[in-house]
Amino acid sequence: MDIDFVITWIDMNDPKWQRDFAEYSGRTENEKNSVSAARFRDYGFLKYWFRGVEVFAPWVRKIHFVTCGQKPEWLDENHPKINLVNHEDFIPKQFLPSFNSVVIERYLHKIPGLAEHFVYFNDDFYITNHLDKSRFFQNGLPCDISIFQYNPNWSQWYIRIKNNIRLINQHFNKKEVMSRFYDKWYNRVYGKKLWMNYLMKCYPKFITLRTPHNAQPFLKSMFEDVWEHCEKELTETSANRFRAVTDYTPELFRAWQMCTGNFTPYNTYSDTKMFALMIKPKQKNAVKAIRNQSYKLICLNDNIRIRNYEQVMGEIQDAFEDILPEKSSFESPFPNQVEEGI
Repeated sequence: MDIDFVITWIDMNDPKWQRDFAEYSGRTENEKNSVSAARFRDYGFLKYWFRGVEVFAPWVRKIHFVTCGQKPEWLDENHPKINLVNHEDFIPKQFLPSFNSVVIERYLHKIPGLAEHFVYFNDDFYITNHLDKSRFFQNGLPCDISIFQYNPNWSQWYIRIKNNIRLINQHFNKKEVMSRFYDKWYNRVYGKKLWMNYLMKCYPKFITLRTPHNAQPFLKSMFEDVWEHCEKELTETSANRFRAVTDYTPELFRAWQMCTGNFTPYNTYSDTKMFALMIKPKQKNAVKAIRNQSYKLICLNDNIRIRNYEQVMGEIQDAFEDILPEKSSFESPFPNQVEEGI
């Protein structure tokens, strides 16, 4: 079974990107920075993502590196495992440029040469310990946790997730789905989190699903199936160049996989962890988790309210250097020469 990785990345210091952002957002420089800093800024840790792949997941077939035509100067674009993908290669041109990650993500299945089995990474997800293919796929199906979760109404993110659930309820009958795939929705591997599914057993409709902040395995055919049934909604909201309450997030595709039974029960929280870096204790925990390789996958969640940003990032970089000190084959030995075309 071939498995590809897909990672999206933006260089917010790129002058062209800045001009496009300013033109389409209509925001002043200060407003732009307040909106985009935490969402788009680069820690400089991308090389550790590639090192983690090479050391801890060498079995990956291809890495599809998705940007709006950008590339880190140190990245060896001629590496046999790297496929540089421009947004223009797979997203309809009328929706470009797009600064809305959920629009970019809904077209991932259009990436040329993408394998049926792929894992999607944001650029703040990192591999910090050895991974087998079975962490992401078993019996040809994505490994995932299907647990309901109550979400408040005040969050824009949760409002958008509820858009997904409305579509899910239009196309699937909850009682039928959970009866047909009972062993997957009520699997003991979920541990204590399973109580929520039992609590919601008699409720006639799907509610939002628990969303782990980490690398997500998908079937390309599931994207195609969702588009076949929801093309109108997905096409209309693809015009949202920036995040909007009318969006449909990747959770639509993930929930669709679960409702069709195309997943293998797996307690994602057993070996993954998200660290909200705006919280000081979480900063120390993140550094410790990297150094001790406590998890296989971690998410370093940025926030504009991190006051000691430089210090925190320095400590995290030191921790990455402890476990991944050697350059990967994805890093060009002569980055400046490669950039200059020498």
